[in-house]
Amino acid sequence: MGIHVRTKQLVNGKLSLYLDYYPPIRLANGKLTRREFLGRYNYEKPKNDDEKMINTTNNLFADGVRLKRELHLLNNKDGIFNSINNKVDFILFFKAHVDEWYEIKGNYGNWLTAYNYFVSFTNGSCKMGDLTEQFCVDYKKFISTADILKKGKGRKLSQNSASSYFNKFREVVNIAYDKGQISENPLKHVKVIPTKETMREFLTQEELQLLYNTECESSQLKKAALFIGLTGLRWCDIENRVWGDIQKTGSDYFIHFIQNKTEKSMLHPISEKAVLILGEIGEAHQKIFNGLKYSTGNNDILKRWILKAGIKKKITLHNFRHSYATLLLNSGVDILTVSKMLGHANLSTTTIYTKVLTKAKVEAANSINLEL
Repeated sequence: MGIHVRTKQLVNGKLSLYLDYYPPIRLANGKLTRREFLGRYNYEKPKNDDEKMINTTNNLFADGVRLKRELHLLNNKDGIFNSINNKVDFILFFKAHVDEWYEIKGNYGNWLTAYNYFVSFTNGSCKMGDLTEQFCVDYKKFISTADILKKGKGRKLSQNSASSYFNKFREVVNIAYDKGQISENPLKHVKVIPTKETMREFLTQEELQLLYNTECESSQLKKAALFIGLTGLRWCDIENRVWGDIQKTGSDYFIHFIQNKTEKSMLHPISEKAVLILGEIGEAHQKIFNGLKYSTGNNDILKRWILKAGIKKKITLHNFRHSYATLLLNSGVDILTVSKMLGHANLSTTTIYTKVLTKAKVEAANSINLEL
């Protein structure tokens, strides 16, 4: 068994550190892998002492993880796994994974809430050795019937929220298993909490036009919402965009960026109308939506703007992305292209939009004609 620290070149010029296992290790899903990415990134060509220090710190961290993995694998091989690993604090392990999501604001809140429910269930005490199949079944029952945190008794979690939080717990347990912290996966025979189908609100083209013609208390918020509606980009992918990210080839515009959610490079075409929505072009280094934050206050402003336009739908900033997908399908764009425009990793994620009103469905509904 050999474990080595290696790096992978990224499109942004940095080097992603990972552990290379030989022979491969087996994951919870039964598949073999040789790579474990560590979430640390080195500068390929450090320009100053700070960048050199970051590289040194990352290398020490990677080497420390390598030594731990070697010890875990050795312990497991020699049959003394439980005596060392069962006492590792799973609560701290869970929290460390939650903290990795801090930079992705949209997901961090959900991860933190999932963690808080687990702490409530365990009273803040859970070791790796506590993670048995029965423990996981008991937690599944707890989260399925839990009250909404800080809302008092009688305010139950929705089934979809319970499913989401339980899935996050499952992900952390699977990571613990993959990293050799537990010898057997306790979730092997524990099923997920099924989700209920929900109605996805979207805006029609006429409603987008109404919003464009309606004043908003925050011009930046209005600009961002309409830009999402015309491009389908997530808020987390546009909040830090600078003017230099918008490029033009011939008469066509596009944005080249790395998605926060998938960490994949996107060459995303956008319309001229989407660029015009943004107003006067600033300096290349300036943020397009400078000063705009995702906050409760701005959510309230968004609601008032929607109502002022005469639209009686519960619309969030993310619903503008849903609107983009729905309008593309309704105009006849094939689902594979829509999937690529949304930056979905799997086509199955995009199929949820096929349940909304589309041009094909309208034509089907009107295909049977009676003379009345």
